[in-house]
This record gives sequence, structure tokens and C-alpha cells, in this order.
Amino acid sequence: MIGARSTAELVEGVRLAAVTLAQNRLRSFLTTLGMVIGVMTGIAIVAIIQGLNTSFEAQVATFGANTLYISKWKWLSLSDDWWKMRNRKSIGKAELLAIGRESMLATAVAPQSRAFATVSHEGVELTSVQVNGTDWQYLETAGGTVAYGRFLVESDTALARPVVVLGADVADQVFPATLPQKIIGDEVAIAGRRFRIIGLMQRRGAFLGDSLDANVLMPYSTFSPMFGSRRSWSIAVAGAPTTLRALEDELTGILRRVRAVPHEAEDDFSINRQEQLLKVYQQLTGALYAVAVGVGLITLIVGGIGIMNIMLVAVHERTREIGIRRALGARRRTILFQFIIESAIVAAVGGGVGTFLGLGVAQLVALVSPLAAAATGSAVLLGFGFSALVGVVFGSFPAWRAANLDPVEALRYE
Repeated sequence: MIGARSTAELVEGVRLAAVTLAQNRLRSFLTTLGMVIGVMTGIAIVAIIQGLNTSFEAQVATFGANTLYISKWKWLSLSDDWWKMRNRKSIGKAELLAIGRESMLATAVAPQSRAFATVSHEGVELTSVQVNGTDWQYLETAGGTVAYGRFLVESDTALARPVVVLGADVADQVFPATLPQKIIGDEVAIAGRRFRIIGLMQRRGAFLGDSLDANVLMPYSTFSPMFGSRRSWSIAVAGAPTTLRALEDELTGILRRVRAVPHEAEDDFSINRQEQLLKVYQQLTGALYAVAVGVGLITLIVGGIGIMNIMLVAVHERTREIGIRRALGARRRTILFQFIIESAIVAAVGGGVGTFLGLGVAQLVALVSPLAAAATGSAVLLGFGFSALVGVVFGSFPAWRAANLDPVEALRYE
């Protein structure tokens, strides 16, 4: 019986709240405006940040999700480490051969050395093209696929053949309006030397604004005599997802032995992982999240104060109505629920409209700029639910005042 009465009071409270809000549409609109702005701002920022996180993780994954990169340089380091890393001994063929020979956990090992050169063909010249020296295991470590032709094979490296695989951007610019199938077998000049094209890479997109398709890949045995054998390499080592920690320990032991690092000395090389980039990026976006939450909370508090003010005005205007209802037997709890429900509905409507507008702003930003936007369902529910909670909290005091009015004094009120 008690449950049925409470349900009836709740339904009646919702009905009365809706009628009251409909009768005071302008005031209701102005009251919800603060909630709309607060939730809209928070949802838009969160959606953009979540979209950026997803995009960044996808771009980092293009470098090989289960790959370790050995280099003399750390990907991320303090400024005072720079001179120390600069003076490290270069990484080269000795390390590559030792890893390939001794590692039991590596599934693929590929060198990566880069330089910039001019690529030309029949009067078309492209300057500052990134030229990568690698081998046939590059695709297994760094990712990517061949769209046309073939990739490097072991004999290309063994015989130092003058062959190249072109990135999509290079192929489009050096061979404009040419069918990809006709590019295979043709030749390009790189730094003045002729190379036969054996393959074209599938387009990969960009990473942090830099194209991943503006490059040329050739055997490292061909690359080194052209661009210098003393150039330090980066060695990409792929492993199974469950063995990456063990693989890192194994590589550390192999490299320390090959590079004759004394037992008491620290490593004179770095083993880099994608997690390092993701960790720093998430720290940066975490700060943005905090700012977004702070801005949203401040705006919601301001909106909540506005709701409390309007509800106090409503209690003042409806004092006589409250007195009549109390005289006819309405309980304090019923009056309390009515005003809390009214406040919560105002806030929830503002939260719903703000959520919708926030998602719209995020999508608009995604359409007119490179920024991505992707809000999760939890962010939407949080924005809607938190706004309703603000309504309940800030509407509690006006509701308490309404419920505790003296019926006799309320009936005398004019």
C-alpha cells in the first residue's frame, strides 16, 4: 500500500512539475540555459579528446603493435640526456646479425635507416623524400601492405639490388596520371642513381601531421653505400604480445654483450615501445580532461545556483497553493517531492539539450578540422545524469522550505 501511494505521489509530482514548467516557458528556458552551456561544453571537449585518443592509438598501432625499436636515442627523454645519447656508439649490422642469430623470442627483425634525397622521373622531381634502408621483414615489424607488385625479398638484400618500393604519395607525385600497374618495372632516379620499381605501398595516412606515404624503401645493403655506412640504425624487433617483456630482457642481454657494455655500466642503447608514446599522450590529454571537468563543474554549479534561485521564487509565488494543499491533507513529503522533481526535470532537460548540442559541436569540429570526435555512451549518460543530480541537490533547499511552510500562515499569504 505504501509503495502504491509513493508511486502515485511520484507520478502526480511529475505531472504538476510538467504543468508548472509549461506555464512558465520563458523562465524555464532561462533556468535551463546555464545547465545547457555547462553540459554542452563538457560533452564537446570530452568527445574531442576521446576522438583524439582513439585516432592517436590507431596511428601508433601502424608502427607495429607488438614491436620494440632499438636505437641509440630514446623516443622521449629529458633535455640533459641528449648529450649522453649523442655520444653513444652507433647501432648497426653487428647488432642486427646478433639479434637475428641469438634471439629466441623475436618473430621478425628489420633494420631501419633513413636519409632524405631527391627522387625524379622524366622531368618530374620530388625533393626531400625520405629514403628508408630496410629488408624483407619490414612489413612484419612496422606494418603496412603492398598494393601493387611485391616487397623486398631476401635476395634483394643479399645482392644489394638497385630496387625500391614507393610510398603512395611518392608514386602519385612522381608518376601523375599513371596507372599503378604501369609504374611497376619502371625506373626512378634517387640521388642521381637509377632504381627499378618493384612495388607500391598501400596508403597508410599520417601520424602527428606527417605523411606515412612520402617515402621510398630499398635494401639496407644498397642504402648504406649511398648514404653512409656510419649512419646509426634503428632495429625493429617484433614478438608475440605475451612475450614482449621477456623479449625486451632478452634483447638487453644480447645488445650488452655485442656492444661490450661493462657489467657495472648502464645500457648505451634504448629499447623503445609504443606504450611510451601512449603514456605521455594520455598524461597530456588527462590534463585536458581535468580542465574540461573543471569548466563543466563550474558552469553546472552556476546553473545549479540559478535553479535554486528560480525555485525559491516559485515557492514564494505558490505559497498560498501550498497552504491549500496542506490544509486538504497533503503531506510534507509530497510537497518536498514535487519541488525536487520539478528542479530535477529542469536540470535534466538542460542536461539533455546540452548533451545533444555538445555532440553536435564535436561533430562540427570534426567536419571542419583534422580533429576527431567520438563520445562514448558513458560520457553522455554522465552528462545527463550529473545534470539531474545537480537539480536534485540545488532544488533540495527550496523544496525543504516549501514542505516546512506553516499551513495557517501560507493560507493567509496574498
